[in-house]
Amino acid sequence: MTEREGPLVKAFVELADTLVADYDVIELAQRLVDDCVRLLAIDAAGILLRAPEGGLQVLASTSEQTRLLELFQVQSEAGPCLQAFGVGEVVVVDDLSEQVDRWPAFAQRALAEGFHAVCAIPMRLRDERIGALNLFSTAIGTLSAPDLTVGQALADVATIGILHQRVVTRTEVVTQQLQLALNTRIIIEQAKGVLSERGGLNMDDAFKQLRTYARSNNLRLSDFARGIVDGTADAGMVIDRPAP
Repeated sequence: MTEREGPLVKAFVELADTLVADYDVIELAQRLVDDCVRLLAIDAAGILLRAPEGGLQVLASTSEQTRLLELFQVQSEAGPCLQAFGVGEVVVVDDLSEQVDRWPAFAQRALAEGFHAVCAIPMRLRDERIGALNLFSTAIGTLSAPDLTVGQALADVATIGILHQRVVTRTEVVTQQLQLALNTRIIIEQAKGVLSERGGLNMDDAFKQLRTYARSNNLRLSDFARGIVDGTADAGMVIDRPAP
């Protein structure tokens, strides 16, 4: 813990900095998954968020590979992340090859993608559950107790940020916030597609270019992505920018 104390404090400060009146939910979620990979002994991470109409949808991921794996988990309606969300408890699997019977479709797909262990952490505040954080590892083994503690703490900060303490008891406002976050994710996926097609980029690079340009120019990621999609922002500004 000592070696990562500085980076960990920095991560919490940066997450807290996003909790302003007009914060960007997608940026908050993306920072969370990026911080998890940077600070924990894992290789990829993703967030599934509860949709107002029910079910879970992908809110953030560290790569296109992870996003598709999370989508597959939702489509197959089974997996550690869904279980963590459903029961409100951490689900740890140190060897997916021994859990194939538990979640056949998901386990086989995850193993095929090179992931052998997973930890799913519920995103909750008191009795309110809004989603789950998935931590993937290519190596067999359970996360250490300190890593689990840090992972839960990061998930808790993101949960508070998404819900806002001042509106936790107002169901209609919470529902609007969750739906807005999911709608924004769709816009960002569309913007990635535009950049990918016009610039010949893969989806991971398209997102990196999109996010880097928005942050470098002090723009909200969601607003800039919407501009790329509706044509009010010049996609060439992103495509012609040197890769981060």
